[in-house]
Amino acid sequence: MNQERLMQVLLAPQISEKATYVADKNEQVIFRVASDATKPEIKAAVELLFKVQVESVQVANVKGKLKRTRHGLGRRKGWKKAFVCLKPGQEINFVAGE
Repeated sequence: MNQERLMQVLLAPQISEKATYVADKNEQVIFRVASDATKPEIKAAVELLFKVQVESVQVANVKGKLKRTRHGLGRRKGWKKAFVCLKPGQEINFVAGE
């Protein structure tokens, strides 16, 4: 895979209470990824950027919320998130900046 493409696949880590719970329980990390990213691209990007071994990747499409404004209804953009399961003993620590 093209290394430039892999650098554009991961957009940001998804840090929330639910993401922290999933990380502790299942050894998974949640990322916000590009809308056209595939599972093999996400796996290769995480292995390239964080120097860890990935066991599996699960992807979910998040629908944008419906919002009301004074001009009527509008919708936020949808996005894609990836649940990356790391092999036992592997860890990504965002607080330390690794």
